[in-house]
Amino acid sequence: MLPPEIKPLNRRSFLKRGAIAAGATALFTGLPKGWVGSVYASDAPEAPKMNFGMIALTDCSPIVIAHEKGLFKKYGVESTVTKGANWAAIRDNLSTGSIQATHMLIGMPIASTMGLAGSPKKPMIIPWLMNRNGQAISLKNEWKGKVGADPKAIKPFVEQAKKLGEPLTFAMTFPPGTHAMWMRYYLGAGGINPDKDISLITVPPAQMVANMKIGKMDGFCVGEPWNARAIADNIGYTSVSTQDMWKDHPEKVCAFTEEFAEKNPKTVKAVLKALHESSVWLDDMGNRPEQCDIVSKATYINCDAKTILGRLQGHYDYGDSRKKEDEFYMHFSKRNCNYPQPKYAKWFLTQHRRWGLISGKPDYEGITKKVMRTDIYEEAMKEIGYAHGGLNNDKETLFDGVTFDPAGDLEAYAKSFAVHSVKG
Repeated sequence: MLPPEIKPLNRRSFLKRGAIAAGATALFTGLPKGWVGSVYASDAPEAPKMNFGMIALTDCSPIVIAHEKGLFKKYGVESTVTKGANWAAIRDNLSTGSIQATHMLIGMPIASTMGLAGSPKKPMIIPWLMNRNGQAISLKNEWKGKVGADPKAIKPFVEQAKKLGEPLTFAMTFPPGTHAMWMRYYLGAGGINPDKDISLITVPPAQMVANMKIGKMDGFCVGEPWNARAIADNIGYTSVSTQDMWKDHPEKVCAFTEEFAEKNPKTVKAVLKALHESSVWLDDMGNRPEQCDIVSKATYINCDAKTILGRLQGHYDYGDSRKKEDEFYMHFSKRNCNYPQPKYAKWFLTQHRRWGLISGKPDYEGITKKVMRTDIYEEAMKEIGYAHGGLNNDKETLFDGVTFDPAGDLEAYAKSFAVHSVKG
């Protein structure tokens, strides 16, 4: 026996209820898009908990500030930030999913997508450029007064060392990354082939100063604050900043695997919205002392806040009597900083080709379109009403006077340099 409040449906009752439901459907056909049943479809991130990777460099700041200031939380993401031991560990952790987004060198998603330089083939995307400028090439103190900003002055030392069978050693942070390309470009402009004339080694950023101190290398390229730290510790000086080489060059990115982005589009956009707010906050110069207090902590950069702050304010002491106030210090939002310009992927592809990381002509357009996700960036910014600067396909001229035309013959550009290691 059924309780009196629960009556079995006969055919007439069933049809009657069906008619009522049909009427309700007709009544609610004018509801806004996104209405499902009696509630709106959720706009919340599909992955509400995220682990972000970072390396101990000043340009990790957008992720750290978005975490510390509750900006990820504002957009529905419960964040954790994990410091990686080196860039290879960051790449592997992103590939395996132990971190879901990360501070990364712009060349790394390109290399992982293509499977270059020992990178397992794992498609990755760049929907966000985190910063511009703010890296440097440091040299040992012995060369003060002998080598300034011109790398040609290093060549006699290179030739002498080769004759003695003891090639000079220079360091970068990851073979297909930005620091490797800046170091290679710098040496190449000085008539030095980094694959034949010197020893080019990989050293994690936070270990650069210690390795220079014990005499293991003659120069290195790394992000701040480690160039400023080399001067503070009196073990090296700055030859050039990377903005001396290329004003407003792209540097770090926020990267995701392509797979994660396809499965979690709302999450990715939530991250970009939070990064936008943190980046605008960072470019308020009044906030930079607080920025340094936060990122200097042992859990992040583990470096004295004053050492970090100077170059973030544009105060450049090169450590060899040269000083200047540099308007092209590291920035995080202004001058359309965050738009993932396709031309930057094309430039890095030409340099990977130039230095033999790619054998044969790559698909410049295809790889660029796959990695640089302007569509995701534009959608996220549209949703918060931010008017970005859009696509920039202008030519770029670097410190050696050579001009890169992103609309030109990219393969010809890659092969045009007097110093190269082109394969195939």
